[in-house]
Amino acid sequence: MAVAESAEYRLGVKEMLAEDRPRERLLALGAGALSNHELLAILIGSGTSRLKVLQVAQELLHRFGGLAGLAQASEDDLCLVPGIGRVRAAELKACLELGKRLITAPGAERPSIRCPADAARLVLDMSLLEQEHLRILLLNTKNHVVGSHDVYKGSLNSSMVRIGELFKEPIRQHCAAIIIVHNHPSGDPSPSRDDIEVTRQAVQAGKLLDVEVVDHLIIGRADRWLSMKERGLGFD
Repeated sequence: MAVAESAEYRLGVKEMLAEDRPRERLLALGAGALSNHELLAILIGSGTSRLKVLQVAQELLHRFGGLAGLAQASEDDLCLVPGIGRVRAAELKACLELGKRLITAPGAERPSIRCPADAARLVLDMSLLEQEHLRILLLNTKNHVVGSHDVYKGSLNSSMVRIGELFKEPIRQHCAAIIIVHNHPSGDPSPSRDDIEVTRQAVQAGKLLDVEVVDHLIIGRADRWLSMKERGLGFD
């Protein structure tokens, strides 16, 4: 589908007001002051003249359900977004991959999990996903996060989820423990019977495999989340 070449779509980074330019804001305030779509706009801004770069960045996050979904998107998927060509898609994939590797890089500061809220803060991006995803956080013996791994996409049905799949990556990386995380696109983090059953099966399998299941978090919308461990669901 051809993109309309109206004046509305011809505004690039150079034509923005200074206070609206992500690059200038980064230099003045630091990267931490920028939103996700502003950081993405900096990556895709160079050479983008027919589409507002901030609009392209917002469309990327909306279409793929946030940074987590964007990281999983293929180059072909990215190229379906107007304003993203092959070169820009490759650059985005490279940047996102570097971000993943930073978590496990030698000498990198690794988040420590002391309570469920510590883990929830690391995965609240899942609140934007439009489908259910199941992810595991990989922990070492000191409860430091050494990585994360997306295991499953689709309804979390206890008859369909293969519990063994949860432990493949932890065993490969010799992890001491895991935290299971999945999202409820409905926005309500209340656990279902299947959620409880999956948790129970995972906890039992972890005991046999010597990989502790520390918790199972359910992520809803608007920063709502629930800890199965705190509720005593599946950990009996």
